[in-house]
Amino acid sequence: MKIIFAGGGTAGHVEPALAIARLWQSKNPQDTLEFVGTPKGLENQLVPAANFKLHQIPKVVMPRKVSFALLSAPFALLGAFFAARRAIKGADLLIGFGGYVSAPAYLAAKSLGVAFVVHEANAKPGFANRLGARLTRYMAVAQPVAKGALSRALITGIPLRSDVAQAFIQSGGDWVKARASAKSILGFSPNDPLVLAFFGSQGSVTLNSVIEKSLTTLLSNGGQLIHGVGKLNSLPKAQDRYKATAYIEDMATAYLAADLIISRSGAISCSEINALGRYALFIPLPIGNGEQRFNAGSVVAQGRGEVIEQELFTSTWIANNLDRLLSKSKSAPVSGSDSDLSAGEKIVNLMEFALTGRRQ
Repeated sequence: MKIIFAGGGTAGHVEPALAIARLWQSKNPQDTLEFVGTPKGLENQLVPAANFKLHQIPKVVMPRKVSFALLSAPFALLGAFFAARRAIKGADLLIGFGGYVSAPAYLAAKSLGVAFVVHEANAKPGFANRLGARLTRYMAVAQPVAKGALSRALITGIPLRSDVAQAFIQSGGDWVKARASAKSILGFSPNDPLVLAFFGSQGSVTLNSVIEKSLTTLLSNGGQLIHGVGKLNSLPKAQDRYKATAYIEDMATAYLAADLIISRSGAISCSEINALGRYALFIPLPIGNGEQRFNAGSVVAQGRGEVIEQELFTSTWIANNLDRLLSKSKSAPVSGSDSDLSAGEKIVNLMEFALTGRRQ
């Protein structure tokens, strides 16, 4: 079989696609697995590094306001559609994870008679997956969707990266010991509170500035901080009990070690924090489809996190609320959640169902 994975732009679209590709490959090593992405997305680093072939198609952005870009969007979509047809032709199945690349991929698959699966990670579905859901009966969502075609989708959760899933399994015997050990592995005291702050692979100038202005507060009373500033931001000066890095290589250990996590509420971050985190403060991205306002809902419902709007997140707010947040962490469950642990298997089963009668 030849399986095409459409997921590009951000880690939120690429990482789940890679997780499913690896799982499918482990079960079906004879199959050919290829990716469709855009020329400048994160997939250009992650997909080749995972030893999968990547086909590039033009990036199609659907403007949310009336503009010249909106008028030209159909022509851009048409170009991407034909490029996607060339990449998908001859495939037995396509699975898409949303983002810029998925809409033309879904249309191309439909025109070629190729069965396809849609997976939506966000609590509020984006345009591409809403479109795809109208064209296929094979749909999966991370969380229940209230209306539209995706309201009928299989609820699977989000496939965890292998390192996060493995960390969960290994921590199951003794979560207290696992969390203390993670602090030591990162070079911090296992007995003092540790805050993890990160805002995506690119980072956020605004939120990083708030963290930097709050160092005195965050490091008071033996506090410790690991700060992922993102690749596009300069590193603050090193201090005792404070480690700043452009990119946190071992996120699973960082999640385990942290008493408090401060982050955006992207779907993947919420899923990984749900699996390994203790307590989280989520700051939704104030632009885009608005999906980040909803992604953290399940973590918050468990009493393991809360949400604050970006304009309210200031150094003064941190000074007034840090002790409360750390107290919330102490009362939160010490163990992580296994709710997404079987997501990958569920999605692979749906893919197999879409191929029923075709695999020999």
